[in-house]
Formats: sequence, structure tokens, C-alpha cells
Amino acid sequence: MNRIEKLIQELCPNGVPFEKINALVEKVDTVDWQTTESARYIDLATVDPRTSSLGDTDVITEKTAPSRARQAVAVGDVLFGSTRPLQGRRFFVDEVAALPFIASTGYTVLRVNSPKLDPRFLFHWLGTSSFVQHVEACQQGTSYPAISDKNVKRALIPVPPIEVQREIVKILDLFTELEAELEAELEDRRKQYEYYRDQLLTFPEEGGATWVELGEIAAIDRGNGMPRTMLTQTGVGAIHYGQIYTYYGPVARETISFVTAGDAKKLTVVEPGELIITNTSENLEDVCSTVAWLGKEPIVIGGHSSVIRSSMDPRFLAYWFRSTNFFPQKHKLATGAKVVDISANKLKKVVLPVPPIEVQREIADVLDKFDAFVNDLSSGLPAEIEARRKQYEYYRDKLLTFKELQPEAA
Repeated sequence: MNRIEKLIQELCPNGVPFEKINALVEKVDTVDWQTTESARYIDLATVDPRTSSLGDTDVITEKTAPSRARQAVAVGDVLFGSTRPLQGRRFFVDEVAALPFIASTGYTVLRVNSPKLDPRFLFHWLGTSSFVQHVEACQQGTSYPAISDKNVKRALIPVPPIEVQREIVKILDLFTELEAELEAELEDRRKQYEYYRDQLLTFPEEGGATWVELGEIAAIDRGNGMPRTMLTQTGVGAIHYGQIYTYYGPVARETISFVTAGDAKKLTVVEPGELIITNTSENLEDVCSTVAWLGKEPIVIGGHSSVIRSSMDPRFLAYWFRSTNFFPQKHKLATGAKVVDISANKLKKVVLPVPPIEVQREIADVLDKFDAFVNDLSSGLPAEIEARRKQYEYYRDKLLTFKELQPEAA
């Protein structure tokens, strides 16, 4: 930090010029399928907006390419997601790949052609609050907001001396590298957790557990109603089925949504110690997602989910339904393509292991610790990653904020 301050004092004590991005970048060509046999396609879903990292890319040819696959991308390019731009989706192309990249037209591709601007400086600056304000002012549309390439390039970016830019990039890159290392460690720990979960929940057909149909040991009541418009900020705790596979883990003690006392009377009640399971989803993976309700008060659920009432430890059940041990039965029981459903009656046919209650609790206790370490934002690796991300965002905005050089001081 001191070195940057010294450089600023030495090279630009009165401020730095601000220039429109379009004065510092060049036009990007569309893909030429006459010279390109195949390419890797960067779609909007390919880039993680939290980490700015690239996920799996599809290999496409002229015949299989989506209509939006048009922009030929080169090493050193900066991609900004101009569709739903406030998600902050950005990516720096630093990989020399065996196949060329092609980007969706949902991105603005920025190719720096000026020695005054470091592409990595531009990449980091696109995440700053000042650029976000520019996006907010220029984006159009409500259900499908977007900002045009022209308006992205109209943004004014500070252009300090290149030596200052490179020192700033060094510091910010260290933050992103550390976060990437933590993310990689978290991914490894999650795989480890899933492996041990599945091992702990695997029982031989003879010994260790009694195998029974769920309907023999539990009552299953399917909910009804409760559209999202019914949810409020206060009142009786409520869990919407969609929240189970997008927000909640295996255990919940508080709800993020509520309904009025009047609406609660129309809905299915879940008592503390009972299990909630989704009956419906858009894909097989999310159907039968589970959460054990361990709060102090009863809550309610609506349609597309059921409550399972039994004498088993609800945490054990939640983990077992989330394990690969259940997947073959889920695949067999599920119906539908666009909307996948497993009815409450079909759930009664699920065959599951019932070990002694002490064993259930012991397994659940072990998995609770594992789950907290890899998923709990208040502890473990997720908390450390979140802290590093906030630290990066703080220093990014601090380091990339400059006083504008006035004409008389130039």
C-alpha cells in the first residue's frame, strides 16, 4: 500500500485522467466458421459471478453453435455480463486453450488496445461500486434487464500511470488468488464430506439396521397452497418448497419467510423435530430435498412439499435422503420431465435403514459438524471465504478510487 501511495504522490499527485472505455479498446470480431472447426463456448451460466471463474464449457461447431455464440475471444480479453448486469458477472481470459473461445452476445467483450490501460486493472475496476452505479443508470428492462455494449463502453474509467495500475493489480490479484485457493479447498472438503456422508449412511442388508418402508414408521402429510405472494416479513414461520433446495441445509432452526396467522390456519403445520421434504422440482436432483425443522415453534409449509412425522432423528432422515444411497429409489419413483414429482403415497414406498436411535444421533452429530464446516456462512471455510471476499471488495474500491485530474492541473 505504501508503495502505491508513493507512486501516486510521485507520478500523479494532482489526480488522474478519466477516459471512456471505448477510447481504450478495439472492436471484437465475430467468429469465422470458415477457419474455426470447433470452439469452447462461454455462455452466461459458464461464469460464476461470485468468483469470476470459468466453469465447464461446451465444445461447439458451426452446426451445434447457439445463435448467441458469435464473439471470437482472445487471451487478455475482459468479459462483462451485459445481460442481468447487476449480477456482476465478469471474466478475464488468461488461458491459452487448445480450442479457441467463443463468447455469448450476453457479454460485452473488452479488448484493450491502448498501452495506457492494463487489462487486469480494467477487470478489477468493472467490479467497483462506481461502475455498478453506471450500470444502474444505463440498464434497461425489468424482467430481463440488460445494458448495451455501447453504454458499457461509455463508462469513465480512471487511468493512472501504468506503473500504478500494475502495483494495484498485484495486490488485488493476491486477494483473488487466496480466495481461489480457499474455494478449491472448500470443493475438496465438500467432496470429502459427501463421501463420508454416504459411507456413514450405508448399511448392510443384514445387521446394523432394520430395513422398512417409510410408510410403516412415519406419517406423511402433503401441504397445499402458499404461493410466494402469501409470504410476509413477520408472523408465523413458513418454509416455501423452493427455498429448501435453494437456501436451507439439512437442518433449520429459523425461517426466512413468514405468513399471517390467518393464512397459517389454512396450511400444513410442521412441529419441531419433524422433517420437510420437497415433492416437486424442475429436475431430479432437487426433488426430495430435505430439511429437519429444529426451531422452538411450529411452522407451516405449502404445496409441493410434505411433512414426515416419525420417531426417528429428523437429522438422520434429512442426511439419508440427501445421500446417493437414496438416489436409485428416487430415480425409480419420480414421474414427469419438465416438472418432476414424487407423491406422498410414493414416498411411503421408500425403503430405508432404521438403525438404533443412538446410532442415528451419533451419525447426525458427525454430519452436522461436517456440514457446518463446508456450508455454514457463520463458521468454517465459507465464513473465511466470505471474509476474504469482503476484504477484497473493500480494498478494490479503495485502491481504484482516484481524484480526477482537472484541466488546469494537467
